[in-house]
Amino acid sequence: MPAVTRIANRHLTVDVSPLGAEMQALTTADGRSFLWNGDAAFWTGRSPVLFPMVGKAPENRITVEGKSYEMAQHGFARRTEFSLAASTGTLCRYELAASDATRAVYPFEFLLAVEHALEDRRLTVSAEVENRDTRPMPFGLGFHPAFAWPLPGAAGRPHTVTLDNGAEPALVRLEGGLVKRGKLQSPFKSGRLTLDHAMFEADAMIFPEGAGAGLTYAAAGGPALKFSFENLPNLALWQKPGAPFICIEPWHGTAAELGGSDDLAKRPYGVTLPPGERARFAFTVEVPG
Repeated sequence: MPAVTRIANRHLTVDVSPLGAEMQALTTADGRSFLWNGDAAFWTGRSPVLFPMVGKAPENRITVEGKSYEMAQHGFARRTEFSLAASTGTLCRYELAASDATRAVYPFEFLLAVEHALEDRRLTVSAEVENRDTRPMPFGLGFHPAFAWPLPGAAGRPHTVTLDNGAEPALVRLEGGLVKRGKLQSPFKSGRLTLDHAMFEADAMIFPEGAGAGLTYAAAGGPALKFSFENLPNLALWQKPGAPFICIEPWHGTAAELGGSDDLAKRPYGVTLPPGERARFAFTVEVPG
């Protein structure tokens, strides 16, 4: 594992690896760890950044301008080493520019910058995508952070996800990693969902629309993590069956539809960025004292 960059203030410490610009730890001053530890017995990920697509492609291949390319689930950024572009005591910025390796699977000139920044008890993780090419650039961008379930000091207590907007967004499911057509009844009731491990026996729960721009993940009578999202309209919740974590995943883009197109530009909720333009995506999590 490459050497991590550590940022910290009097409340929080965050470690970030250059591999995937992936957060490795989120710890409070009193030693409580809120991020999943990457135990290989369940899932080695901790907080991967998903680019240039979210989820799977049919047969693990995408089409760009009529040409086919191999693309593994969630894209290549999480498996690629970034360069450290800036580091202060409370902020680090990693960058990934197009290379021969990326052009072989994604034929665009781009810059992906991932920043972790601390302010008081809040961590903001942002991604900025710049189209450095001469033609429109399709992509998806998502965050895949995993948090402790149970939360520190809350073993045996019910855990909930509560949407700020009080909505009951429709659910979609995956088959073979692809989005099944047809929406299912929401498991949220007046914006509140009590988590149950059985919910994830059928893979992730995906809410393409209506989950809003913020939520709270909490243990009854215990700690709570408060999230806000910027330019991330899709939400997924995922757990490896039986694992002690829950992924709270805000996305802009989803997996391809089952039986749908493999054209990257036609993926649900994807982004197409004009030449020379940039787009920013971010989530902020507030960690309790």
